[in-house]
Amino acid sequence: MRICYVLTSLGMGGAERQVLALAERMAQRGHAVSLLVLRPRLAEEWPTKLDVVHLDMRRTPASVFSGFLKARRFLRKERPDLLHSHSFHANLVARLLNMLASPQVEMAPPQVVVVCTVHNVNEGGWLRMLLYRLTDPLSKRTTTVCEAAASRFVRLKAIPQQKCTVIANGIDPAEFEPEHERRMQTRAAMGVGNEFIWLAAGRIAPAKDYPNLLRAFALVKTSRPEVCLWIAGEATGPALAELIELSNQLGLDRCVQFLGLRRDMPALLDAADAFVLASAWEGMPLAVGEAMAMQKPVVSTNVGGVRDLLVDTEFLVPPADPAALAAAMLETMRLPSEDRQIRGRAGRVRIQSTFSMDAKADEWESLYSTLLEGNRQPQSSGAGPASRTGKPQSLLRHRKTDP
Repeated sequence: MRICYVLTSLGMGGAERQVLALAERMAQRGHAVSLLVLRPRLAEEWPTKLDVVHLDMRRTPASVFSGFLKARRFLRKERPDLLHSHSFHANLVARLLNMLASPQVEMAPPQVVVVCTVHNVNEGGWLRMLLYRLTDPLSKRTTTVCEAAASRFVRLKAIPQQKCTVIANGIDPAEFEPEHERRMQTRAAMGVGNEFIWLAAGRIAPAKDYPNLLRAFALVKTSRPEVCLWIAGEATGPALAELIELSNQLGLDRCVQFLGLRRDMPALLDAADAFVLASAWEGMPLAVGEAMAMQKPVVSTNVGGVRDLLVDTEFLVPPADPAALAAAMLETMRLPSEDRQIRGRAGRVRIQSTFSMDAKADEWESLYSTLLEGNRQPQSSGAGPASRTGKPQSLLRHRKTDP
């Protein structure tokens, strides 16, 4: 297969990292893989050895028009079998490119198969949902990373139910494997003694609801003074200043560290004792899966696909409820060390058995093959939609739909 992945950027986000991991596995399996990136190069990007074309689109009509022309030239030259786009802007661009990919413009007949992936429960307001609905005929399938996102987008009529597939994110257990020596070295480098370390990770953004986390942590600190919180994530501008001010107001200035953008998450997870997510909304948060792979107990708000990841839901709490979040964090800290280790090991087993990146690559490869085979056959051949489990119709029974 010739596969082109379409992304908004290669910035240091979880969705971008997930796409690169998938693309690299497809390349390792012998497929011809390339990347189309809408935005110009960023100062901080995930590294890759794959072929990358930046369309240099900005918030101006001229740059968008120029980007489409550049993309058209790329597609005419590379003639991919399949475009797999990720998140709203890339999904919309891929669909519009497919509209251009017709015999009349001599691009790549027959039309390229377009697969769009939604990475979050919330990808914007009613206008974006309307645009998803209007451009849906230009894509073959839209996938989501969790059942919660699928249910919401189907309910909003942004995705037809019969064209919606759920394929969760994948984690590489080999990359996130506990190492005792690394734990000791990282704790020493961070100046940590016997304190209990909570780690949170993710960019400073409204979705992550760090004010909720800080207010919960202030309650935890009142009961357990020997505790610290590390927050790893890109942090700049007024949003960071506001969090620092809130931390100071809560009296947390000496026990909360804002670590900024970090490339050593396995080491930080090793050094931490538990992981906490306080988000207001999510898709399938990679940080939670990575923490589980590193055998860390997880406390989280019950948002997006978190429930799908966890072994049990005992430590899931409602969003925007600092008291409930603090109670779950304190309960985790009260557990005997052996019980926390048992929870951690069970989490790693779940990631290995259900959410490994290789297993997810198998699901994607099978879905691609099914869609491409259907694209080569007449519509009347009986090729139908995939099931909502992430497995192609040819492998699983699916819900019947009205003609």
